[in-house]
Amino acid sequence: MTMMTSTQVMQDLRQNALGKRLERETKRDGNMSRALPTAAKSPASDIQSVKQQLDELRREQARLQQAVYEAAQIQRNLCAPRELAWGDFEIAGEIFPVRHLSGDFFKVIELDSAIGLTVGDIAGKGLSAGIWQAHLMGLIRRCARMHSDPATAVAQVNSELCQDQDEPPIAAVFFARLDPQENELVYCNAGLPAPLLLRHDKTVERLEAGGPMLGALQEAVYGRGSVRLNPGDMLLAYSDGVTECRNSNDEEFEIGRLSAVVRAVGGACANQVLFSTLGAVLDFANGCPPEDDLTLLVIRRRESIVTGPSPSRGKDFSASQRKSTSVVGPKKAERRGNRSK
Repeated sequence: MTMMTSTQVMQDLRQNALGKRLERETKRDGNMSRALPTAAKSPASDIQSVKQQLDELRREQARLQQAVYEAAQIQRNLCAPRELAWGDFEIAGEIFPVRHLSGDFFKVIELDSAIGLTVGDIAGKGLSAGIWQAHLMGLIRRCARMHSDPATAVAQVNSELCQDQDEPPIAAVFFARLDPQENELVYCNAGLPAPLLLRHDKTVERLEAGGPMLGALQEAVYGRGSVRLNPGDMLLAYSDGVTECRNSNDEEFEIGRLSAVVRAVGGACANQVLFSTLGAVLDFANGCPPEDDLTLLVIRRRESIVTGPSPSRGKDFSASQRKSTSVVGPKKAERRGNRSK
């Protein structure tokens, strides 16, 4: 009886063990069968997920590009109008950036009875230089209104730039004050390539008086120079991207070619000189993309005297007249008034 009982117990144990084993195998097979469809769908799911991520990256890139484009438009609006007539002077300026945002700038500001003219080139390109641009332009505008002497104004800009920032930007700036009544231009050149003054007789002078680039030395000393603009004279201020533009032979445009171009188009209006010069630089590059921003500012005194408007204190052309290409003189305003009667 004991033997039979023991045998029965052993059989029961074996059956129970077998049953549990079968149960485990069944569960495992069931789990595997349920997992198979998921595994089969996994590559497709991964591809869809990657596509969604790429679409989101494209949307984010488009948003960033739009933001940079809008910033570039604001930057251009901060500069002076591209073309301006003031009395018997013509002024035309243009920036050709290698990226959306430029470290170059030009500015025309009315200062009491004079005109403030600025061309600047901040070291670097792209976003960082573009952000510094607005700050530097604000300093120049404020200091130009505080000091009638361009050298003193530039020295003040340099001092504040070095004081306010732990690592101030390095910038080359040409700032001049033009008196339309005396036809005298007083200037300070802080590290920018010397502007060219083309006289009516085709001789060329370089405006070099000034000092070092801004942001380099807080106690830097700046000098000033002065020239008289006679009828037919023309001034061309430019950034180093113009003369350092290279062609496929790794040759630079250089000052000699620039002087030759200016002489060749010297009799044209300021706007024509501007684009003829820019076109000559790009033709020389012969398809090679510029490595630096190109900026030109042309100031020309007409050969015939034109009566200009009476200036108003502290006016900023870029803020009030960026949509207009010229200032209407008194005679033209009178003719318009007669037609309206």
